[in-house]
Amino acid sequence: MKSNEVELIAWSPRFSCGIKLIDDQHMGLVKLVNEMFNQATGNDIHEHDYFERVIQEMVKYVKIHFATEEKIMLATKFSGYDEHKKDHESFVKKVVENINDYRAGKRLTLSSFTKYLKEWILSHIALMDKQYFEYFKEIATRKGDGKLSITSADIH
Repeated sequence: MKSNEVELIAWSPRFSCGIKLIDDQHMGLVKLVNEMFNQATGNDIHEHDYFERVIQEMVKYVKIHFATEEKIMLATKFSGYDEHKKDHESFVKKVVENINDYRAGKRLTLSSFTKYLKEWILSHIALMDKQYFEYFKEIATRKGDGKLSITSADIH
């Protein structure tokens, strides 16, 4: 991040579940939101051009992340899977609605969109993801380096 850029979301170890792949993806989401926030200049043309360039990349990234979480939840028989998947689907639907509104010229700014993303990501990690963090920690194997991993041997 450049020195003149603002971190809308500062990564914190409390967001970590201990599973490297998921933690890396969460960090990637935080980075994308911060980058998007720093493009909120108030210049409608600049913001629109930026939005059109990156929004599909962001949606793709989010879908890959959700699929990763859901795949691990299914494999580990996480009991909160259905609720978690519904929350993911609801978020994707809301983001698509926001994208369509933005493209239609409705009153949505890049700044307000990134703030919405921030609130959703932070609350989702803190509330929904925390549930599977605890579950994964209970069933995961701790490697010699202290990192957690989930293998077929951990799934009962």
